[in-house]
Amino acid sequence: MLSIKRNILNILKILLIIGFAYFFWLMLKITLEYIPLDTNVSFLMIKQTEVVERPEYLYFFYTHVYTSIFVLLAGFLAILRKDFGIKHFHKNAGKIYIFLILFLAAPSGIYMGIFANGGFLSKISFVILGCLWWFSTFKAYQLARQKKFTEHKQWMWRSFAFTISAITLRMWKVFIVYLFHPNPMDVYQIIAWLGWVQNIILIEYLITKKHI
Repeated sequence: MLSIKRNILNILKILLIIGFAYFFWLMLKITLEYIPLDTNVSFLMIKQTEVVERPEYLYFFYTHVYTSIFVLLAGFLAILRKDFGIKHFHKNAGKIYIFLILFLAAPSGIYMGIFANGGFLSKISFVILGCLWWFSTFKAYQLARQKKFTEHKQWMWRSFAFTISAITLRMWKVFIVYLFHPNPMDVYQIIAWLGWVQNIILIEYLITKKHI
């Protein structure tokens, strides 16, 4: 029985790695669209007002886009630790993950959230997301410094729940557009919240049940 359970868990771990690798590749493809720097591709095509009227917007945008892909990878390596046989990378990957979020990815994301598409509802969601992302990561850092590793792990999971909102947001967008064909601005208002609220609810449930 224990052998069967162990095999099932190993299969789930492998599927999780494959799933993450697939979505990471999709996110990498999106990132590569902005190399070399071009303001007339993808997302920036609908942000020309900010590009023209706010020169600093591009600095925050490129900072967020270029660092977030490394945050995803570092977070995956750091948070899964010994469960996946990669504990050797845990400490260094965690340092990279925390540094990039606290100083680059989260602050630039908060700035971009102020100018998000979809009106006030979208803006407030992305700003809240950025603030919670920063806070949960900082809390994880504090707890690691205090050697409270159980609490540190829980806050890292919370942080990672916000990190992968970049993936879940896009998944929901494809799903909603394909099934319902709503107005583009309505889509932004919906996915702005769906992208991260469900993630953190799931993580809180798992923490409460002591599954992580």
